[in-house]
Amino acid sequence: MRARVVGVDVGSVALGRFAWAAVDVPSPTLAAQGSDPETAVRALAEGLASGGRAALVLEAPMSVPVPAGWRELGRARAGEGNRPWSAGAGAGVLATGIAQAAWLLARLTEILPGTTATTRPDRWTAPDGPRLLLAEALVSGAGKPVPTAAGPHAADAEAAARALAERLPDLTSDVHCAPERPFSLFAAAALWAGLDLPPAELHTEVTVVRARPDSGRATP
Repeated sequence: MRARVVGVDVGSVALGRFAWAAVDVPSPTLAAQGSDPETAVRALAEGLASGGRAALVLEAPMSVPVPAGWRELGRARAGEGNRPWSAGAGAGVLATGIAQAAWLLARLTEILPGTTATTRPDRWTAPDGPRLLLAEALVSGAGKPVPTAAGPHAADAEAAARALAERLPDLTSDVHCAPERPFSLFAAAALWAGLDLPPAELHTEVTVVRARPDSGRATP
């Protein structure tokens, strides 16, 4: 399939820790990169132009498990290992990621009103499915890229984009909220922003792609 994948390294905009990279598939080739949210949205809109498809991949926890019993609250998602969403860096980037996801999607709605979106790859890859896929990337450990001339945040953003692009069209999640109930922060942000997304996806976990050594190699 043909699509544009925009990866975002979530971080402080004021301190220059926000970065994005766009990868076009099926190549996949690095199409563009930048360091501000406005140009990230513009790159996403370019992919959606003329009926195209695009994916937005954020390096931040975008769905969290909500257990039935209170004793399990805050436990890591299956597959996260020693980097749980609820502790340390994960909790910090989650808070920043919610606000940045909401802004990015609201701005996209201003540019392209009526954009259809989903957090489910099976719906996105269907011939008449939603045009925008919302997903999460986990860039750490062996998948952490070597910083490039554009800096470590740009390298992480590209690794996030490639982690998804290189696995299309057969996307499966590397991290799961199950067996607990998932609360989709990405779906909540999309609905708040006015995107056309099924409300039932609030209860669907977001696909998480873990950057591997190959996808973690950013372009010098």
